[in-house]
Amino acid sequence: MMADLSQFDPNSVGLLSNNVFGLPFTEEEAKLVILPVPWEVTVSYNQGTSRAPEHIFKASLQVDLYDPDVVEGWKQGFYMRQSDKTLLLRSDYLRKEAELYLKFLTEGGDIAENPFLRKTLVDVCNGTNTMNEWVYKQSKELLDKGKLVGLVGGDHSTPLGYFKAIAEKKGEYGILQIDAHCDLRNGYEGFQYSHASIMYNALNEIPQISKLVQVGIRDYCDEEVNFINESNGRVKTFFDKNIKERQFEGETWKSICDNIVEALPQQVFISFDIDGLDPKLCPNTGTPVPGGFECEQVYYLFNRVLASGRTIIGFDLNEVGPKHDEWDANVGARVLFKLCNLLVSQHM
Repeated sequence: MMADLSQFDPNSVGLLSNNVFGLPFTEEEAKLVILPVPWEVTVSYNQGTSRAPEHIFKASLQVDLYDPDVVEGWKQGFYMRQSDKTLLLRSDYLRKEAELYLKFLTEGGDIAENPFLRKTLVDVCNGTNTMNEWVYKQSKELLDKGKLVGLVGGDHSTPLGYFKAIAEKKGEYGILQIDAHCDLRNGYEGFQYSHASIMYNALNEIPQISKLVQVGIRDYCDEEVNFINESNGRVKTFFDKNIKERQFEGETWKSICDNIVEALPQQVFISFDIDGLDPKLCPNTGTPVPGGFECEQVYYLFNRVLASGRTIIGFDLNEVGPKHDEWDANVGARVLFKLCNLLVSQHM
């Protein structure tokens, strides 16, 4: 179904009565559907990411529609679903339970001696299993309808179900992960499906993921370094420290990007944790870390992926923390618009 754009002025103000970015598309008319996942049960520092989809939606109305990389990409149609209220309420409830559990851990408590918190751990694990299955079903339904899909969290635990659904649809692919963290911990803080374990779980549960290429990593532990070193090349990590040193010594960002792209297979899924950016751009993200990228550096990398002839098959955007000001949501909305345009650019 084609949308009637005859009465739509892309140069005018974004209308509240329209959808994301002020666009006048229905879900049926849109080529790309954005699936919000309002979930942040296992976050270990700042909170607020479960409300990110609605804040990003609001901020998106201020985004101008001209993208010099993908002119008129928006005409393919972007549509963002409303956040599922049941999922959000479940996240809020389990988050409060998880806070008590984490506080007990950080104070040196022994979970084996606390039956109430042992039950909390079970409840959280069951809740994340339910969330994963919900995401799988929602994304599979959209993919089966021929839609391109972008996922917006929430914390970085949210896309596992989407990884599985797109693996079934597309076969072998690689993940290009923009992140301050490796997310390769096995059951961080006792939570198997923690935000800090998303890539560990993806690699262990989805054989179609042939390669994980991580970029901007600057906060990690021994366990994760060992996982990378023992992955037989399945994980390639471009640490922020090494990237910066190469640049300090005169190497161009283009040359570094070409090294990153060379490590990727033909089909690429972008997993974008906003804390991969310089924290001045995302100060209220879940776990901010000094260092990181400007938006334009990451956009350049994505364009190099496309210029290489590789195909971007999907994306997730996570860990945008709106909190009291709208700066994080503003940056998140602009990153989302770029990701949407890059994804549809191969279908214009």
